[in-house]
Amino acid sequence: MKADITQQEYEAFKTFLQDACGILLGDNKQYLVKSRLRRILEEQKMAGIGELLASIQRPGRSNLREVVIDAMTTNETLWFRDNHPFRILNEKLLPEFAESNPSGSLKIWSSACSTGQEPYSVAMIIEEFRQLRPGRLRDVKITATDISKSVLEVARRGEYEMIAIGRGLSPERQKAFFSPSLNGGWQIQPQIKRMVDFRELNLLERYMLGKFDIVFCRNVLIYFSAELKKDILTRIHGTLNPGGYLILGSSESLNGLSDLYEMVQCHPGIIYRKK
Repeated sequence: MKADITQQEYEAFKTFLQDACGILLGDNKQYLVKSRLRRILEEQKMAGIGELLASIQRPGRSNLREVVIDAMTTNETLWFRDNHPFRILNEKLLPEFAESNPSGSLKIWSSACSTGQEPYSVAMIIEEFRQLRPGRLRDVKITATDISKSVLEVARRGEYEMIAIGRGLSPERQKAFFSPSLNGGWQIQPQIKRMVDFRELNLLERYMLGKFDIVFCRNVLIYFSAELKKDILTRIHGTLNPGGYLILGSSESLNGLSDLYEMVQCHPGIIYRKK
């Protein structure tokens, strides 16, 4: 790979990435593009980004296109990231739904789930809630989606190395919900794994997921333009059941959608209820 990305190449790649998955790169992220795509360029024996973009646009190169998107969208994640959403889930939302729904059904969507830490964290909270309240929330389904095939493969396996386990997971929960695997990692327990259904989904495309009581859409909207963010949040609104809740990342907020959502203060933390 050549040392530098020209401004023209960088602008062309920015356009490709935004059109493909909505991510809006900043004006000075050439170093990020180089680091994320270096291995792909070496494997493809390509000199630079210009050659890569030209190849992606040729017929029959959809697999290479997916590999490039995958490299640019894969991010590290944590167990119980930011803490507040999981406290709110446990202390407010689960009791509310357990009280209002005698059948015990609950449907949750974890969008941009990465390698599975968020939906599995949600499942652990639900399992702890059910252990303290036998018979409540008997039928819980968590749909977890991501654009990246590679992270979904990791998530479906539910097996993690110790370095990943240590990022946000307490020793108590590790003991309760994981068991050692044969290759030295840690395998999530079957009752947690069964709760989550992983699917590939691009947030820019049509949602065919059904209806949900709670949607987690955290730490992903920050990568989109204001226009795309509004579009995604409007379509998420359409997936929520009446009175359903949207949970965003700690640095994210709703702007200009007060006709669709009402803010709910949780002290600390804010969530949004469908109007």
